[in-house]
Amino acid sequence: MRTALVNTAPQTVAPGDDETMRAIATRDADAFALVVGQYSTPLYRIAWRMLGDAAEAEDIAQEALLRLWDHAARWRGDGPGIGAWLHRVTTNLCLDRLRRRKFGSDEDVPERADEAPGADEQMDENRMRAATITAIGALPERQRAAIVLTYYEELSNQAAADALDMKIKAFESLLLRARHALRAMLEDRNLLPAMAGGD
Repeated sequence: MRTALVNTAPQTVAPGDDETMRAIATRDADAFALVVGQYSTPLYRIAWRMLGDAAEAEDIAQEALLRLWDHAARWRGDGPGIGAWLHRVTTNLCLDRLRRRKFGSDEDVPERADEAPGADEQMDENRMRAATITAIGALPERQRAAIVLTYYEELSNQAAADALDMKIKAFESLLLRARHALRAMLEDRNLLPAMAGGD
C-alpha cells in the first residue's frame, strides 16, 4: 500500500491540513498520497510496537488512513491536525484489538528479527531489548500506549495525551504508572538494578 501511493505523490510542498482535507474530501488521490507518504510509517510503528505483529500493524495503519479518507468531508478546521487525528485513531484501533485478543493468548510479544553480529555486548543489548519489548507487551493497554507514544514515537506529553483523549495531568499519571510497572518487571528479571524509592 505505502509504496504505490508514495510513488504517485506529486513533488510539491504539502499544503496545510485544512486545504489537504478539503482536497481529500473531493477525492483528490494526490492529496491523499501526500498524507499516506507522511504518516503511514509512523502509524505502522505505533501499531507494531503496541501489537507486536507486522501484519496487524499494517492493517491498523491502512484502516486509520482509510478512515481519514472516509471522514474527509466531515473534517473540522478547529479540531486536531491530521497527524494528531491519525495518532488518536491508530492508538484507539490498537487498544480495541488488544482488548479483543486479551483472553485469546498469553504469548509474549514477538521481537523483530535481529541480523546484527553476535558479539557479547550485542547479545546483551538484544536480550535487554527483547525483555523490554516483552515487558511493554505485558503492560495494561493504555500504559503500553503511553510508553509507545512517548518513548518510541517521541510525542510530547500533550500530543500523546491528545492521542489517548486524556487530560495532560491524567496522562502524566498514567505514564508514571507505566514507567514504574515497566521498571519493576525489568528489575524482577534482573535486567535493572533495584532502586529504592522508585525513579
